[in-house]
Amino acid sequence: MSKRQAVEALDRTLQDVTDFRHPFGGKIVVFGGDFRQVLPVVRRGTKAQIVDATLPMSPLWTYIKKRKLTRNMRASSDPWFAQFLLNVGDGTEPSIGSDFIRIPNEMIIPYTTEEESINELIETVFPSLNENGHRTDYIASRAILSTKNEYVDRLNKHMIESYPGEELIYHSIDTAEDDAHGNYPSEFLNSLTPNGLPPHILKLKKGYPIILLRNLDPANGLCNGTRLVCRNFERNVIDVEIATGGHAGKRIFIPRIPLSPADDDLFPFRFKRKQFPVRLCFAMTINKAQGQTIPNVGVYLPEPVFSHGQLYVALSRGVSRQNTKLLIKPGANIDPEDGACTKNVVYREVLRKN
Repeated sequence: MSKRQAVEALDRTLQDVTDFRHPFGGKIVVFGGDFRQVLPVVRRGTKAQIVDATLPMSPLWTYIKKRKLTRNMRASSDPWFAQFLLNVGDGTEPSIGSDFIRIPNEMIIPYTTEEESINELIETVFPSLNENGHRTDYIASRAILSTKNEYVDRLNKHMIESYPGEELIYHSIDTAEDDAHGNYPSEFLNSLTPNGLPPHILKLKKGYPIILLRNLDPANGLCNGTRLVCRNFERNVIDVEIATGGHAGKRIFIPRIPLSPADDDLFPFRFKRKQFPVRLCFAMTINKAQGQTIPNVGVYLPEPVFSHGQLYVALSRGVSRQNTKLLIKPGANIDPEDGACTKNVVYREVLRKN
């Protein structure tokens, strides 16, 4: 997801420092990534701007990825699912119309009413939650993914209300740092929830899964995207257990810290929020789940995906079609006889060899 311009700047800088006009000044640079996944984020960017910000794919990358994917398919317990994912990522899965693809029936949660369908999705991904919710391995192996924060927040709110235990509420302290005349009241600042920041009202319960929003201590497993489980609460710290990665099982404290939006021009003032750098994560966005493996995954699509690789990332978090379930709200422009269909967005310009 690194932007092309950043890599080109590094290339030019190393050439200037070494005075050697070869790529990266003759230094060895190792790249890792997958062009089928979500591309660099360009806020409110067009397709052309996103493609322009993406590193061009080389034939060597294609060769390496094809070999790796072939090995993965041979080793997979579900080779059909592995091939299906490859077709989705490459945009070669047979389409209906211009960009809709059919999802196998065994992966579909039937859509009836909004409430009934969501309840069935939750029960499928989190069976017997009341009995097993205290187990870290149970929580770490399950998640529901969706496209936007508003859908994720709706699912998390639904689940915390039905989750057993006493609820604890933490309120943030919000300030506009360069507002000398008090033009922005606290009530207005509290209503803001920029992407990448925790909410003003953070509701938690013991045993509830949360996800870290900042790199606090990477050496000890506290990275942006690390999933945690709440174990205890104090006034200014949360006692949590790391649920994923090489430090799984370790107990640590998360403090309140001042946070600001990543985009400096998001507001006409400098916004700062002092809060625990976490969000609830029974459900999380597809982009936030990138790079994680979730043995039991549900995908909630009240509307189709909207960017390159989102559907591929959502489906490839799981390990088999039996443990990957989708709830898709039927679209008005799809014939019901075509079965459960959803949009697959693939920018072929990115996947084309350069």
